[in-house]
Amino acid sequence: MSPSRHAILAGAGASLVPTLAYPDDVARLAARCADAHSALMRGDVDTYRALIRYTDDFTLMTPFGGAPTRASDLTDARVQAMAHFFRNGTFEQQVVQAYGATDLVALVVIERQHVEVGGLPAQNWVLRVTLIFRRVGSDWRLAHRHADPLVTGISVERAAALARGE
Repeated sequence: MSPSRHAILAGAGASLVPTLAYPDDVARLAARCADAHSALMRGDVDTYRALIRYTDDFTLMTPFGGAPTRASDLTDARVQAMAHFFRNGTFEQQVVQAYGATDLVALVVIERQHVEVGGLPAQNWVLRVTLIFRRVGSDWRLAHRHADPLVTGISVERAAALARGE
């Protein structure tokens, strides 16, 4: 099924089994993400930046909440500060689902890190993550990343408290 027909049917609420238009691209992107985030958890921001490039309209929704970060917020100084924010970590990635089209790939993953974050002692950080990549020329660039720590689930009461800002 063509990506445009797939989008039309999906928009109409049709139930579709996702298909990968470019499985080799998707597999390479998943491997690149794992390598990049493994480097970042060690504080190696230079390797991370060499492997992950952002679109000009990139958005980031961190697992800590708050307003989304935009590409324009990610100055060189802020990106370099990530080298001190994440330290001495290990990283594993489990791809839950992947979707591919001509110029768009979505990866749904579980990330398992054991890392020092923000000066806290090392601990396990397990995150649900959605990564959206868009083709820019011959390169795949990260357009959106959303992460949350709700892998084990919480009660509706706890979710309601968080929604209220408590």
